[in-house]
Amino acid sequence: MLEESTAPDPVELARRVLDAFNGGDFDAAMSFYGPDAFVESMGMLTGFEGVAAIRGFFEDMQRPYEEWEVEAEEILDLGNGVLFGVFLQQGRPVGSNGRVEM
Repeated sequence: MLEESTAPDPVELARRVLDAFNGGDFDAAMSFYGPDAFVESMGMLTGFEGVAAIRGFFEDMQRPYEEWEVEAEEILDLGNGVLFGVFLQQGRPVGSNGRVEM
């Protein structure tokens, strides 16, 4: 009989990270990242290495908004610990009635 893998599904872990970020729980979100994690933002043409840099990136992105959320349009497991995701970010800037998205 084949045994099921006990390793967590990377795509499901990524969705849990998004849920934590959207809930404003940066401690929980960062608990999913290893010490050598790397996040690359193609839209910003930059990357962030290590837990502190990744956390700072996401905190800086959320700071100017009273309302902010990220929706995963697609998350793919490319193997070897690499994920590819397409995300829609939406928010309402502090002091504004308008909304922005990227």
